[in-house]
Amino acid sequence: MLDRKRILVTGVLTEDSLAFGVAKLAQEEGAEIVLTGFGRAMSITRRTARRLPVEPRLFELDVTVPEHAQQMATELERTWGSLDGVVHAIGNAPGTCLGGDILRAGWPDVALALQISAYSLKLLAAAFAPLLERAPAGGSIVALDFDATVAWPTYDWMGVAKAALESLARYLARDLGPRNVRVNLVAAGPVRTMAAKSIPGFALFEETWDGRAPLGWDVRDSDAVSKAVVALLSDWFPKTTGEMIHVDGGFHAVGA
Repeated sequence: MLDRKRILVTGVLTEDSLAFGVAKLAQEEGAEIVLTGFGRAMSITRRTARRLPVEPRLFELDVTVPEHAQQMATELERTWGSLDGVVHAIGNAPGTCLGGDILRAGWPDVALALQISAYSLKLLAAAFAPLLERAPAGGSIVALDFDATVAWPTYDWMGVAKAALESLARYLARDLGPRNVRVNLVAAGPVRTMAAKSIPGFALFEETWDGRAPLGWDVRDSDAVSKAVVALLSDWFPKTTGEMIHVDGGFHAVGA
């Protein structure tokens, strides 16, 4: 599905990362990929990258340092000339922003959560749009999401950040569409990643999701998420943009 495509994948930390599953499947489907990491976690990402079918190049990308994205875009323009897809799998928030008391966090912590988890999508879009619009079949940006149309237990300001991400994706779809760049979201059900395990009360999702999802759900299996992302990166959704595709076993569609 991704034969000869060149894809940038953010967010790979361990093999449990949703982004790792995407990167692995993208390679298996013919793509050449690059990964990003930052800070002390770079060494972890580098070790994890060696477990992919083909070890990809690794770039430093701290989304709180805008120069990193532009430097990376400059290097990819030099080596690749164009870019077919970008996977945004970036999200983080200080501890005060989670836990079930949304009144607790102050603006500096909230601002950081929004910058990392939502504004970073704009940062990547701005840096890489000139390369994406050169893609022969059009460029594709896919961001991983957790449906923010409802309030979740303990999720607090990360839920607000995801709502901002969803709205931002629609505006980016509007502005990048004329440049033949698509922007879509995959709203995944809960998967037992390192990031998820750091969310207070994550066990609540594990306990209820499988029982309510019509198709069932396994918090240890991210294959369905990877397939949806790779499909959106492929040429099989040429006129789909501004969309949020739920990959959650159908949980979002049913009530209590």
